[in-house]
Amino acid sequence: MKLALVVPGGVDRSGEFRVIPALLALIERLARTHEVHVFALRQEAAAARWELAGATVHNIGDGWTRLRAIAAIRTEHRRAPFDLVHAIFSGSCSLVAVAAAKLLRLPSLVHVAGGELVALHAIDYGGRRKWKGRLREAVVLRGADVITAASAPIIDSLRALGREARRVPLGVDLRAWPPLAPRERSARPARLIHVASLNRVKDQPTLLRALAALAESGLEFQMEIVGMDTLQGEMQRLAGQLGLERCVRFLGFKTQCELRPIMESADLLVMSSLHEAGPLVVLEAAAAGVPTVGTAVGHIAEWAPAAALAVPVGNAPALADAIHRMLDDEELRLRLAATAQCRTIREDADHTARAFEALYRRLLAACE
Repeated sequence: MKLALVVPGGVDRSGEFRVIPALLALIERLARTHEVHVFALRQEAAAARWELAGATVHNIGDGWTRLRAIAAIRTEHRRAPFDLVHAIFSGSCSLVAVAAAKLLRLPSLVHVAGGELVALHAIDYGGRRKWKGRLREAVVLRGADVITAASAPIIDSLRALGREARRVPLGVDLRAWPPLAPRERSARPARLIHVASLNRVKDQPTLLRALAALAESGLEFQMEIVGMDTLQGEMQRLAGQLGLERCVRFLGFKTQCELRPIMESADLLVMSSLHEAGPLVVLEAAAAGVPTVGTAVGHIAEWAPAAALAVPVGNAPALADAIHRMLDDEELRLRLAATAQCRTIREDADHTARAFEALYRRLLAACE
């Protein structure tokens, strides 16, 4: 098959920075047996083309991006026809994919992988905040031949909008994250880790307030916060105001190779997001034998209570209590870690590629 994948970015030519690891894992696996062309809307500001993970990346760049992306797909289709068009993320990606597919009379798939279906007005986040976004999603979701999403909560959101979808998690590459058996904690202070860009949707204020409550209770811990800072030091200042300078470290962005040993040394991953379709880091932690406590979003919501502990969004006291509970009950922590790891291994990057390939074949057979 010749496949057109439409993505917002995450396919930097370095293969390490500004990438989405699960997306690269999927591309690499599809490219083993198919001709894959990735149309990245804004990976770089200027239009460019490069090879990555066995695929050809067509970077569209700034300026009339959506129209030029459709034109780029059409040009490549004329060179040698595509079999289908697949958008990873809805929003502009899916609008481009569905429009190009309709124009070329090809089947299309849309994978909802972000905040396309939510409207978080307080932080100006989500694809359904304004009427234009709601109209775009309605058109896209009705125009796509197949809709998929990474987790059960997103499937439920789509069903509430009258659209049926298939669950296809974006799995972890187990070559980059070889499974490591869950380990018992030592007597040292608890090692916590949080992996996410510092931004509004990840809600680090709730995380830091939960940590402040833990410190006040006398719990000894060290929290490593890994992720790019998009808030110009705001979270570091809040940590200082809460008296967390000695037990919280902000490490900034880390590549996958740099993140792995930090994750392996952790006792617990803590997430505080207002919304997630995944997140992938929960799967990476599980592969490394580390369980998760977090807000009830994405995989955390669908895994709780058997493979994670989930608390209400924005509830710092509940998050603090859940962390304390997990650290006080070693049998629970190890049981959840083992269950989470089994699920991650079962639905790894190979599983993701096979699931999408099965949908491709089914869709093409239906179009014959």
